[in-house]
Amino acid sequence: MTRDSTPGLLVLHAVRVTGFADTPVLARRYGLDAVTTEEVLRDAEARGWVEHSAFAGAAGWSLTERGRAENERALAAELARVGAADEVRDVYRRFLPLNGLLLQACTDWQLRPAAGDRLAVNDHSDPAWDAGVLHELACVERALTPLADRLGRVLTRFRGYDTRFTAALARARAGDGAWVDQTGLDSCHRVWFELHEDLIATLGLDRGAEP
Repeated sequence: MTRDSTPGLLVLHAVRVTGFADTPVLARRYGLDAVTTEEVLRDAEARGWVEHSAFAGAAGWSLTERGRAENERALAAELARVGAADEVRDVYRRFLPLNGLLLQACTDWQLRPAAGDRLAVNDHSDPAWDAGVLHELACVERALTPLADRLGRVLTRFRGYDTRFTAALARARAGDGAWVDQTGLDSCHRVWFELHEDLIATLGLDRGAEP
């Protein structure tokens, strides 16, 4: 039984997990060639599953509601084919507590409460504070590794989240704090957002209904 996903599923899912991206970015997400990716996108556009738009100097693809439904249908069928729904659900249950830790760490990277201002912006002038945040992210990283390994054995499209997170954290520890939470980079927060979206899409869940 193959554990690989079809190009059609991967392209549509790349749009889902990235949220908004142009064709080269979507192709790179799962190692597809740009020509195949463009063909799948144009076919999906004709079916009303994706739309192309541009604003603020950026252009890219996003899912329509019909596309979101189709993506979840295909993911559910794929998960049933490999017979791993229980495994992914268990990983998701273990992911949720880590999600709270990750979100708190990112908040602490952005804000450092001061006397009279609990929402004071973190100007990164306190190395001890920032070191504490990086330590929390390292704890998340260690917990992520076995979960990512389990997911990668379910489907090959799940692979890489742990190595991407580790690479981003290494850059942050080396002094470039943008790799903690910047959305324009493959930062810790960006990688985590994609993993979260991947899990809820695969399981057909609503992010807003999470505990």
